[in-house]
Amino acid sequence: MILATAPDELGRVLVELGTVVFSLAVLARLADAVGFSPVPFYLLAGLAFGEGGIAPLDVSTQFIEIGAEIGVVLLLLALGLEYTAEELRSGLRTGLPTGIFDAVANFTPGFAAGLLLGWSATAAALLGGVTYISSSGVVAKVLADLQRLGNRETPVVLSTLVTEDLAMAVYLPVVGVLLAGDDVGSAALSLSLALGAVAVILTVALRHGHHVTRMLATESDEGVLLGVLGLTLVVAGLAQRLQVSAAVGAFLVGIAVSGPVQARASLLLAPLRDLFAATFFVFFGLRIDPGDLPSAAVAAVALGVVTGATKVLTGSWAARRAGIGPRGRWRAGTSLVARGEFSIVIAELGVVAAVEPDLGPTVAAYVLLLAVAGPVLTRYADHFARPTPPRRPGLGGPPARAGP
Repeated sequence: MILATAPDELGRVLVELGTVVFSLAVLARLADAVGFSPVPFYLLAGLAFGEGGIAPLDVSTQFIEIGAEIGVVLLLLALGLEYTAEELRSGLRTGLPTGIFDAVANFTPGFAAGLLLGWSATAAALLGGVTYISSSGVVAKVLADLQRLGNRETPVVLSTLVTEDLAMAVYLPVVGVLLAGDDVGSAALSLSLALGAVAVILTVALRHGHHVTRMLATESDEGVLLGVLGLTLVVAGLAQRLQVSAAVGAFLVGIAVSGPVQARASLLLAPLRDLFAATFFVFFGLRIDPGDLPSAAVAAVALGVVTGATKVLTGSWAARRAGIGPRGRWRAGTSLVARGEFSIVIAELGVVAAVEPDLGPTVAAYVLLLAVAGPVLTRYADHFARPTPPRRPGLGGPPARAGP
């Protein structure tokens, strides 16, 4: 462990980590100044401080793994707190056709690319998951920054994100079983237990979340914070033991909490979320040798172009089904392009399991590209839509309006 060192060594490590955290603060301010998500900046920091970077840190592997795991648990808890059980139900009812189209259109390119690169079916399935899931965190921040939360197309975007995030509750346990490499009988049993556990947790979250909320309710902010955090860690740990994934357990705990407790927990956990989310992306970057990125760049760029287009197609199709005009369709489509937290979570599973050496560099380059390109495309989405020409006088009817 990092603390089991001589005083001088401990002092050096603390100085190094303090430098990293302060650097993250600078990068967060830079990202805010330029209007981008800080995710690509954090990934670059991890690459800079990891093995093969410009200033490698000498910290234990165990410290990196534990830090990354806590980071993803808090990140997914915060994401779950953004949704209510009713929003999930509504998203499933109205967004199922779009969800199916989204999964086919965006999982397939990643899976096919993995096979074409000569990877195993398991590694290809991981890459398919990476290309399928949009970044809820990046998308929500961009929509808020551009003041589009009240737009007609925004419910379509949010419904798609809810469906994707919920799909991860099934996808991650399946991937966990594949990575375990058990025989067919053991794999089937493990998968049944994992999906059964997800069904139980999801049922509790959707139908009995008010009991969970009542148990956590207290006048003390400290009590709310420790209660939510403690319950999340317990559920995440049990989920991990059942090969469900700690991330899924944390996400479903966030969904189960509702009402005033949900609002207070979101506020109280925000600083911890920001800290550990930043360290999670940094720790992922620490595992990647920057020297491996050039060889992965071609595949990452090609995959980024293809899956950027399929996401635009997905959002546009969903918005068209909702009766939204051309500009709104472009805004919906480009809003979904960014990849981020879940893509890194999926890649992290493969990196830890050493399922494919090129997976980490390819995903790092891919996320870096789309975490930047997504917000840029969203910002200028209105310029891509072809305005509807007004009708010529005398041809009947009022002039057509290029609506959103």
